[in-house]
Amino acid sequence: MDPKTLLTTTALMSTTVLLTTTAMLATAALSAAKAAPPLSHEGAVSPARLPPSGLTTLYDQTGRTSGLGIVSQNFESSFDAYDCEAADDFIVPEGVKWRIKEVDILGTTFDGSGQADSMNVLFFKNRNGVPGRPKGAFEGVMARQHFGDIAVPLKPSVTLKPGHYWLAFQVNENFSSDGEWGWMVRDDQVNLPSVWRNPGGGFGTGCTDWGNEQECLGLGGDHMFVLRGQALDM
Repeated sequence: MDPKTLLTTTALMSTTVLLTTTAMLATAALSAAKAAPPLSHEGAVSPARLPPSGLTTLYDQTGRTSGLGIVSQNFESSFDAYDCEAADDFIVPEGVKWRIKEVDILGTTFDGSGQADSMNVLFFKNRNGVPGRPKGAFEGVMARQHFGDIAVPLKPSVTLKPGHYWLAFQVNENFSSDGEWGWMVRDDQVNLPSVWRNPGGGFGTGCTDWGNEQECLGLGGDHMFVLRGQALDM
């Protein structure tokens, strides 16, 4: 091989090594950035952006937002340890029963598009201040999403008699490609404090089962949601 060809070949090899090294470093940096999902996101305080609904509003716990969103997400399998779930309570008054046809949730997205694949909506009877016996489960439900706010149709609807209940809400979303979603927190409390759990313990809070959200995380508060449907006489 003549010196000129050798020089060209050496230069090409050096360039290839440099490009490969740069790509590996970029991949490592991306992996490091995605090493652990954050627990929350704090953004600008903004009014509710939920689209209008033709259904009757049965319960509205939106109010004034604090600007804080607490993650409540079912991650991809490589982040299973971080799967977590938040829940908040509400009361169906005496004399009526509620046929809930839609749940509207105010949320925020961060570290990516925040576009969820689907939603999990669960209802529980209150038991000693935390979610108890299940009263309805809607898993993998498709919903309307609008800048983190989510309107979830429930088919079939769930009917609840007078009593004290909990609503748990969680998005199914891949952290590595789409980032995170957080359930917005209002600036005051209604009924009981919200609860939160992280069964796999990835966040290191100690709350692997339902626990007071503010005590578990050192932040949080009551969450923002609306229940829509029909109020029926008993």
